[in-house]
Amino acid sequence: MVKETKLYDALSTVPTATQDEIKKAYRKAALKWHPDKNKDNPEAAEKFKECSLAYEILSDPEKRKTYDQYGLEFILRGGQAPPPDAGPNPFAGATGAGGMPEFSSFFFGGPGGAGSSRFSSYTTTDPEELFRNSFRSDGGLSGSPFADIFREAAGGGGSHRMRGSFSESTRSARQPTPEVTTVERPLPLSLEDLYAGVTKKMKIKRKMFDETGKRTTTDTVLEVPIKPGLKKGSKIRFKGVGDQEEGGQQDLVFIVEEKPHPLYVREGDDLVHNVDLELKEALTGWKRTITTIDGKSLSVEKAGPTQPGSSDSYPGLGMPISKKPGQRGNFVVKYNVKFPTSLTSAQKQNLREIL
Repeated sequence: MVKETKLYDALSTVPTATQDEIKKAYRKAALKWHPDKNKDNPEAAEKFKECSLAYEILSDPEKRKTYDQYGLEFILRGGQAPPPDAGPNPFAGATGAGGMPEFSSFFFGGPGGAGSSRFSSYTTTDPEELFRNSFRSDGGLSGSPFADIFREAAGGGGSHRMRGSFSESTRSARQPTPEVTTVERPLPLSLEDLYAGVTKKMKIKRKMFDETGKRTTTDTVLEVPIKPGLKKGSKIRFKGVGDQEEGGQQDLVFIVEEKPHPLYVREGDDLVHNVDLELKEALTGWKRTITTIDGKSLSVEKAGPTQPGSSDSYPGLGMPISKKPGQRGNFVVKYNVKFPTSLTSAQKQNLREIL
């Protein structure tokens, strides 16, 4: 049985809530009462401070345990006995809605100035800093309806700034909103896709935040345009389509990869096709029908000896040149002569006589 529930009440939660539920309850309350979202409501700043102090204590397991056993007053005195002039209820006459103490009076400077609180032994965290850090750990609020609030809380200004007993150095140590990161993914493509040009549909999963700060995963289908002649290593960028983080949504970059082809090897804008020849063919002549990548048939033949490693080039039958529409590289036929691994004595003698 807890001594009191006022901190739980400030977050609209219960003493049996888990740490994750405490965090979600704080986010919801902080978003609801943030001064930059309630510029015409003077009570919002006080409510924002209340839920901030509640979360600061309840999010710390040790502080929460102490609070459950002894109550808020005990924590704010730093675990010390009540001061002699405190009376039976040190909060008497200084309570706000729901019985919570007027934090601006007791913990954030109030009448008498910062540090005049009878509970000055407890140092509070800047509510704006607490607000920003609670979201930064999971990627921020960028892209949500409260992105403008989060930017202002991160140092972008705003008409409602929290004033309190926290140090000036803490208030000025606002971190600039970081730049969004870029995620790279491979995009394997066949040589035919790179030759003709296609539009690939890619299904991606991305993590987003809803209005309460809860992280969810959604599926999105991207249409990736592949330009004819695109080379491996080329990058295709999509801005703001990835996971949501503090500075915005991640950029996604697809890096083109080329799948191995059973017939052709790409060399720049050229396509190379290897033809294997037996030694007898290379010496006495041969004939082949070769198909190009666009389905054309080439009749290739040689009557005389074919040198190992030699080649023939056919202009305009290779890959499209992406920066020169209408133009293509060469189709290269390269010859590989297969030598026998062994010869009989008679074969050797015959070759000596012939050659």
